Amino acid sequence: MGDSELEEIRNRRLAQLQSNYKGGQDDKAAEERQQQQEDLKNGILSQVLTQAARARLNTLMIGKPEKGKMVENMLVQMARTGQIRGKLDEPQLIDILEKVSQQLQRTTTVKFDRRRAALDSDDEL
Repeated sequence: MGDSELEEIRNRRLAQLQSNYKGGQDDKAAEERQQQQEDLKNGILSQVLTQAARARLNTLMIGKPEKGKMVENMLVQMARTGQIRGKLDEPQLIDILEKVSQQLQRTTTVKFDRRRAALDSDDEL
């Protein structure tokens, strides 16, 4: 290898390391923003929910994380818009959870037409 080729490889590697270092700083900043948002959300939830309601929400998060996140986001949004006055206790949270569950329930029906599928046993000899 010539000196020019070696120098070119060094420059490329240096540029790659510098870009990775800058990317690492961006990752740290994004992680810090995510942590700040999580702290803000937890602060709002602690102001809005009683300890029993918070415990029930945490239990929901363990069993059904996607549903728990949706309820958390909904409660934070309701608190920000002023729809929640005072602290919600456990029975009120249960009412909210039931309403959310009713909205999420979807009825699925499967129609199977045997004639079109050509699976009719009468056709076989």
